[in-house]
Amino acid sequence: MADDIGLMAHLMRRAGFGASRAELEARAAKGYDATVEELLNPEDHGCERADQATLLRYQPASLLPGGQPPMGNINWMFNLVNTGRPLEEKMALFWHHVFATGNSKVDNYDQLLEQIQLFRDKGMGNYRELLLELAKNPTMIYWLDNNENHKTAVNENWGRELLELFSMGVGNYTEVDVREASRAFTGWTFDVKIPRLPYGRYPWHFKYVPEDHDDTEKTFLGRTGNFNGDDIIDIIVQEDACHRFIARHIYNFFVADEPQVPAWQIEPPQDPEAIDAMAASFKESGCEMKAMLRTMFTSDFFKNARFSKIKSPAELVVSTLRTVGGEELPRPGYGREISMQPTYMGQDLLNPPSVEGWHTGSEWINSGSLMSRINFSADMFGDAGRPGVQDIVSRLKTQGTLTPEQFVEGCLDLMGPVEVGNETRQELLEQAQGGGDLSWGDANAEQRVTEMLQLIVAMREYQFN
Repeated sequence: MADDIGLMAHLMRRAGFGASRAELEARAAKGYDATVEELLNPEDHGCERADQATLLRYQPASLLPGGQPPMGNINWMFNLVNTGRPLEEKMALFWHHVFATGNSKVDNYDQLLEQIQLFRDKGMGNYRELLLELAKNPTMIYWLDNNENHKTAVNENWGRELLELFSMGVGNYTEVDVREASRAFTGWTFDVKIPRLPYGRYPWHFKYVPEDHDDTEKTFLGRTGNFNGDDIIDIIVQEDACHRFIARHIYNFFVADEPQVPAWQIEPPQDPEAIDAMAASFKESGCEMKAMLRTMFTSDFFKNARFSKIKSPAELVVSTLRTVGGEELPRPGYGREISMQPTYMGQDLLNPPSVEGWHTGSEWINSGSLMSRINFSADMFGDAGRPGVQDIVSRLKTQGTLTPEQFVEGCLDLMGPVEVGNETRQELLEQAQGGGDLSWGDANAEQRVTEMLQLIVAMREYQFN
């Protein structure tokens, strides 16, 4: 059962944002493969998204946040912490990293949240459909200037990033392909809707302007025709380079840290066989994301990749909050106290630094971000009133008086289980030995538990998924 719990904890850390011990036990009883299917098809199992009526009641401005943080961050953080569809929300985070679009230019969190909703609705579906919806998404159109892409004055920003960062990667197309793709997307722009208020924001919607579209012949990736934007996407998703590119993105996000995307042209994948298997299922299914995700989650290379990825700030914050509990309501103060925490650690959600997204892996960690990560986690686990902390205390109590060794192992087990090295375990043991056996008749027993939990989250190993 212990290994079942460890494997299930690994799945829920990667396919979601962690889980309580009670949830892990329930899922382990259900079985690994059954849990994978529930994560992939939450609507078939009655799994609900976070309650937007609750969000509206406590933080009404977060549903129409305009251009000012932290209201947009409150909206997404509430959904990340409280969703009953963790993989759906994790995939929204994945696509936000790949299709990085930021408020630094868009200046409209309403539109960014609309894009996140697109990722929820389409992110585990067909990649071609997602890419087509993205090409019509006003937020992306504005972010990459396709509203400035005219048949008489071609703007290549969207065409270039579509090939370089969103579908194929450098080395699999030419500058001519960029130009021809950009020509195919001329006339794809957006228009404003009727304003909500006399002086309110103007929500955007897609608009195709046929008279502004270049309807002459184009040659793209060796094919020639009078292509429009949807034709370009149809061609892209048939390319093996596309299948491998998306597979490597998924591997980097869910399995193990890869080099940054610009290096992929010269740095081979660390596990080529894994990429081959994922790309093959992606291709054979007609670019269905669920097919590739299922191949990955049920593979040995995924199951054996425990604690091999550094948590992103969003993953660290959300997994901590879902473990300690108590954030079911977006109470006053939820903004800077909770939802802005990833920003303080180097990941400003809804506002990535560039179209390239964030650099991941070891680049998440520096002296400042590490202190923010440790302080936040220690504050959360040091709060004995949190329901998740109380659950850990209660489960330890059922074991009776604990020796220092049992105390340390019990905390590590209920925290994850968290795997630590011998040096870390020895430091934790020395701390526990200083107080002797953990007896529940002692007035400071509960405090000793919270202090041990704080030490664990301050350790290097807690930064890994």
